[in-house]
Amino acid sequence: MTATLTTGTSAPEVAPLDAYSQVVVSVAEQLTPRVAAVHVSRRRRDGSVAAGAGSAVVFTNDGFLLTNAHVVGRAEAGQAAFADGTTVPFHVVGSDPLSDLAVVRADGSTPAPARLGEASQLRVGQLVVAVGNPLGLAGTITAGVVSALGRSLPTRAGDNVRIVDDVIQTDAALNPGNSGGALAVASGEVVGVNTAVAGVGVGLAIPINAVTRQIIATLMVEGRVRRAYLGIAGTPAPLPPSLSSRLDQKTGMRIEQVVAEAPAALAGLRPGDLLLSANQEPVTSAQTLQRHMLGDAIGQPLALTVFRSEALVDVIATPVELLADQ
Repeated sequence: MTATLTTGTSAPEVAPLDAYSQVVVSVAEQLTPRVAAVHVSRRRRDGSVAAGAGSAVVFTNDGFLLTNAHVVGRAEAGQAAFADGTTVPFHVVGSDPLSDLAVVRADGSTPAPARLGEASQLRVGQLVVAVGNPLGLAGTITAGVVSALGRSLPTRAGDNVRIVDDVIQTDAALNPGNSGGALAVASGEVVGVNTAVAGVGVGLAIPINAVTRQIIATLMVEGRVRRAYLGIAGTPAPLPPSLSSRLDQKTGMRIEQVVAEAPAALAGLRPGDLLLSANQEPVTSAQTLQRHMLGDAIGQPLALTVFRSEALVDVIATPVELLADQ
């Protein structure tokens, strides 16, 4: 018997993707066209040129892109390159180093925007996909899980140091150039802006939530974020058991320092006070107090409750605007 081998022009069948791959491929197809590689440069006073690069996500129909403040630095303009090979110049609309967020606007057409999601709905172990341009490699996709939620990331602007709270930790591989790129869930919604590599297998992303949405909106309109200032520093501290049971609150913020002549000092706060609430909302750390310190709090009375000498003490402080040297 003679065996006959026949050949044809039909392509071999492609094996169906497993569920995990289907999700990653779907997110990649949605977001890769919408995440740009950005390049910025500016001339220093000594004549040298400072250059930077990263990623940015188109998030409006009229050409606004979201990225990290540390990506744009002090640059005023740059170039965005998309996965289809098109490039477009952009100008920096606003930057906020204390949240590590920046908004730029393309001076030309951009792809349709990505959809912004809500990071507060994330769960540890949930699949996430990072889209960016690490090491200059455009359109790179990595996948992993939400490793932890509620992480804190110190940021600095001049002498001011702020803690960005509710930061997302992921094991999706991030490398230099990923900063400003998208961290997305299975639906393709962007729930974070990749910002830092904290170690092998540890990436961090600024969450998209109510606070950052307010910051982004303010940057789009005003170009900067005004912040309120009380003039206190503190650390989390447990409440006495009887008080904890009474208030149904486990921790407060122990005030360690009160700046002389600052609003907190003028209101009568003292080192050693245990700050319990601001405008009747529990304060459990410096981070929770910071949520009250955006621009709309400037000049507005802020009701504070502290525990002092075995008694609850109510005071009213009026925050002032945070200046560069405070």
